[in-house]
Amino acid sequence: MPRDLQKVQKNVRKKRGNLTVHEKSRDAKLLRRAAAREDRLARVASATMKARQGLLDRVAYFQECLTKATGPLTLSDETILKAIQQWIHRNDAELEELRAERRKGRPPSKREELLQERIQAEEREFRSGFYMPDVTDEDSRRQLQEWNGEWSSLSTIKFIRYCENGHRQPSSFPPRGVS
Repeated sequence: MPRDLQKVQKNVRKKRGNLTVHEKSRDAKLLRRAAAREDRLARVASATMKARQGLLDRVAYFQECLTKATGPLTLSDETILKAIQQWIHRNDAELEELRAERRKGRPPSKREELLQERIQAEEREFRSGFYMPDVTDEDSRRQLQEWNGEWSSLSTIKFIRYCENGHRQPSSFPPRGVS
């Protein structure tokens, strides 16, 4: 039985000559099921891409940090800590602007709450181990510089969890919760 909507439409056209079918016919039921399946798959793919986007942005940021690095392509612990802090507080200007726009005594806007929650979550992650590409390893740095921005090519890059105190722990790709 064909599963793709286009295949179902093609089969119905072959039988009938057009796509006008009775509301309760078998062909109409097939078309509805195929359309619902295609819609469901599109929603799942969209949700997956949205979940992956945060990690893609994070890796792109560290790729940019490597290209901006002066001298040898290695990042010291101090530079890594500074880069992580900049990443965590990347939306501070927008957050301050939202706070300044809000009248006294009014509750924070949804965007302001979202930014505060994101900062708090990333600071908690930093305390327990910030998930990032391993910029201390030469092969991983080279692969990160050559990275093309695609999710599928991230599996070749080594990742670590970098703690606030400078401790590094190897980690696997993808991190738990993102597929």
